[in-house]
Amino acid sequence: MSVLAEQYREEILPQLVEKFDYNNVMEAPRLEKIVVNVGIGEAKEDPKLLDKVVENVAKITGQQPTVTRAKKAIANFKIREGMPVGVKVTLRGEYMYEFLYKLINITYPRVRDFRGISPDSFDGRGNYSLGLDEHIVFPEIKIDDVDKVHGLEATIVTSADTDEEAFELLRLMGMPFKK
Repeated sequence: MSVLAEQYREEILPQLVEKFDYNNVMEAPRLEKIVVNVGIGEAKEDPKLLDKVVENVAKITGQQPTVTRAKKAIANFKIREGMPVGVKVTLRGEYMYEFLYKLINITYPRVRDFRGISPDSFDGRGNYSLGLDEHIVFPEIKIDDVDKVHGLEATIVTSADTDEEAFELLRLMGMPFKK
């Protein structure tokens, strides 16, 4: 069991139940999944880039990602229907907790001039989206092997009904929000 999952059960859950006055511990918000997405528009010029991004995302998340394809053609971007345009992976269970722990405790401290993440990126239904400009801040990526730096987005899906509940859940888990 991961450190964060254990911490949730032992420390965070009782605090959430007390703060929001839930009748039952099952009412308290919890993490459901984390979706990690990388958009690669340059994949049409360089097919090897797609393979490299798939490899990088697999290293970062510990799970094999799927290639996302364009749903319709967009002439201005020179994209045809069915062309690969990105990579995504959905993390649940242990992989999800390990990724979040690594993001909070290892990756964010390695980001240069990091001042915290915005508390305004909630969607109104208790889900939080964040983005990183460079994938090289993850410890699994060796800078010497990187040809092209790409960013990635992650959406943290919670069972919370409101943004306030989700914010408190993530804050108690150690998410470094700006003050």
